[in-house]
Amino acid sequence: MTEPTEKVKDVQLAEELSKRYLSYAMSTIVSRSLPDVRDGLKPVHRRLLYAMRQLHLDPKSGYKKCARVVGDVIGKYHPHGDSAVYQAMVRLAQDFSVRYPMVDGQGNFGNIDGDGAAAMRYTEAKLTEYAMAMMEGLNENAVDFRETYDGEEHEPVVMPGMVPNLLCNGSSGIAVGMATNIPPHNLSEVCDALLYLIEKPDCDEDPLVKKIKGPDFPTGGTIVDSYSSILATYKQGKGSFRIRAKWQKEELSHGLYQIIITEIPYQVQKSKLIEKIAILINEKKVPLLTDVRDESAQDVRIVLEPKNRTVDAALLMEHLYKQTELEVKFNMNMNVLDSDGVPRVMSIKEVLADFLKHRINVLQRRVQYRLDKINNRLEILAGYLIAYLNLDEIIRIIRVEDEPKAKMMKKFKLTENQAEAILNMKLRSLRKLEEVEIKKEFDDLSAEKAELEALLADEGKRWEAISLEIKLIKDKFSKKTALGKRRTDFAEISEEIEVPLEVLVEKEPITVILSEKGWIRYIKGHANLEEEFKFKDDDSLSFAIHAQSTDKIVMFDTSGKFFTVSAHEIPSGRGFGQPLRLMVDLGNTDEVVSMFTYEPDISYLVASDAGKGFVVENSHILAQTRNGRKIMNLEDKEKAVYCIPVTGNMVAVVGNNRKLLVFNIEEIPTMARGRGVALQKYKDGHISDIQIFKEEEGFSFNRGNGIGTEFDLITWLGHRAGSGKMVPNGFPKSNKFFK
Repeated sequence: MTEPTEKVKDVQLAEELSKRYLSYAMSTIVSRSLPDVRDGLKPVHRRLLYAMRQLHLDPKSGYKKCARVVGDVIGKYHPHGDSAVYQAMVRLAQDFSVRYPMVDGQGNFGNIDGDGAAAMRYTEAKLTEYAMAMMEGLNENAVDFRETYDGEEHEPVVMPGMVPNLLCNGSSGIAVGMATNIPPHNLSEVCDALLYLIEKPDCDEDPLVKKIKGPDFPTGGTIVDSYSSILATYKQGKGSFRIRAKWQKEELSHGLYQIIITEIPYQVQKSKLIEKIAILINEKKVPLLTDVRDESAQDVRIVLEPKNRTVDAALLMEHLYKQTELEVKFNMNMNVLDSDGVPRVMSIKEVLADFLKHRINVLQRRVQYRLDKINNRLEILAGYLIAYLNLDEIIRIIRVEDEPKAKMMKKFKLTENQAEAILNMKLRSLRKLEEVEIKKEFDDLSAEKAELEALLADEGKRWEAISLEIKLIKDKFSKKTALGKRRTDFAEISEEIEVPLEVLVEKEPITVILSEKGWIRYIKGHANLEEEFKFKDDDSLSFAIHAQSTDKIVMFDTSGKFFTVSAHEIPSGRGFGQPLRLMVDLGNTDEVVSMFTYEPDISYLVASDAGKGFVVENSHILAQTRNGRKIMNLEDKEKAVYCIPVTGNMVAVVGNNRKLLVFNIEEIPTMARGRGVALQKYKDGHISDIQIFKEEEGFSFNRGNGIGTEFDLITWLGHRAGSGKMVPNGFPKSNKFFK
């Protein structure tokens, strides 16, 4: 058997892969993931609705099993898995997922806690009025149809879409190389924007956004963005909205109260939200909150119990907004298939304009379809009238002639359709009354034909007709109805509210301990700093300080960085704590040279081993991130070695050459960042120690078994960067004041 070599082609692998991947990507984008701007639907949703319509599941009919619907969809229109189709159907029925449900479900269709729907064999469904409005005109040639995947059926390319569904229900999806995420909006407000755009097609986005206002999520909540931010998002077609849960304070007896959360942000699962709050309570991250419980029935009711009546409810909620999904960001990306089928990010005006363009096209097609029907009927009625005028002759021809159809057409100049209709007339139609009715129908249809032709000829009349349709839809789903009422409100927050740590953390004394190996922990109470603390083998104490649980602990390392850690975030209890490097990005070769509690009114003198230093104000030492805050610029092999609070007016510096220099601290500049200035002059030496003191109190140091104090400073007094004089008698051989 010979090889079919004529079918073998030599191709470049990279080129072929590129072509095939592009083909796959476009198929995913166009046929699966992105909605059409005209009806706001993806193919699976469009096929679902059409299959339910073909099953006559209109709002006035009875329910049918979802399995029946899914079977029809995957068998006739959508050759994919039944699970994917059913999940799409379930979402269209969930009033917490879509703003205007298109499927009226009966049975368990899941809940806001994140529980899934029952199997499709147990649930039933039919269409809603909203879905019927989406498909109005399908039988009137309003849109094009195409063959289904197997060529046995036909399906609509796009729905007529009397309602602006893309904005009203939103959409989300991930394609190949692009994604879409559109929030739902209020139908009445979108209709107002459409009417304004019809009236003023050259307007910009500003008046349209004022009509639409912003998203209207099915789960309610509050949008806390400024109008300028919302406007910019709609202009670009990209941006984000901050959504917060709604809450209220419920007064109890004896001056107590509890916080009731009544609405949660869109797409947040209630059970996971409550679980997160419970974890925060157990971990004492919100110590002023003692309990959370779910009392929800049909409506959301999450109860938060504060620790006592003095807790400020607003500040407590501000903290929970930052820690939980009680506040989320909805990232909008209005990436859709435009009216030409091209995927792109569209502004709010472009979306509205493309919808109106689609509605005009649907109107023209429906009017033309009606005109064709009228013309066909008028042709038949004209034939009937001729028959009534020549009734006896018509009867004679039918009775006598072998080919009455041809004879009538020739004698009375009838068309084939007219002759066929006359031959098919029933004898009862020969009554005089029937002739009167036919004349009346002929006149009525002629008048309607004239109106429709005038509509097609006048663009202004077409826009009037579209405006009337939009007004009717707006009235049908108005804000006066339970479905149409706006659920999400707005609250512009001008600035972030800073939540005092004391409100969120219970204040108590602690002792913070840092070991030489870099393990940090705290123990409750102010322990004796001279006692022996427990450490791992070959580890020992580096720093131990007294603090409060509400304090910020500041550390200065050899690279010249400040790090900040909240005391309550440091591990407590038994054991050895945890490595400091898990809390801050301390370099592998860097070490902590100073640790202290942050005090707002104290400045610090920082210095390197090369004898360079400067004063840094307290406002520059707090680090906002775990990366720390770089303060000192150091040269190669130079290390930062001192960070001393400025508690006096004089500085005493001693070098490894045992020379001591005393000068006024005002000679040291105050800087936010830098290498600093020379504190003492050395020849191939380095700094050994620094002390800041008050001039009248003198400087102190270990002298034998006691502490020596020098009040007479004249011997060592000089100016910054001087060499200094030899240390006083009895000064420690370590060249350290107290080490």
